[in-house]
Amino acid sequence: MSVGIGELLLILLIVFVIFGAGKLPQVMNDIGKGIKSMRKGLKEEEKSDKSEQEQK
Repeated sequence: MSVGIGELLLILLIVFVIFGAGKLPQVMNDIGKGIKSMRKGLKEEEKSDKSEQEQK
């Protein structure tokens, strides 16, 4: 399941309407930080899973 360009534009439009143009850069920055944090957590989880398998 992937998000297409149309869905992405719709989501962006909804965010723009809810938060307005003034807060939009801050909201996008926060979303970017959240995505980066999530990816970092997933990588750490993969590393811990691999180390657990090596110990067995």
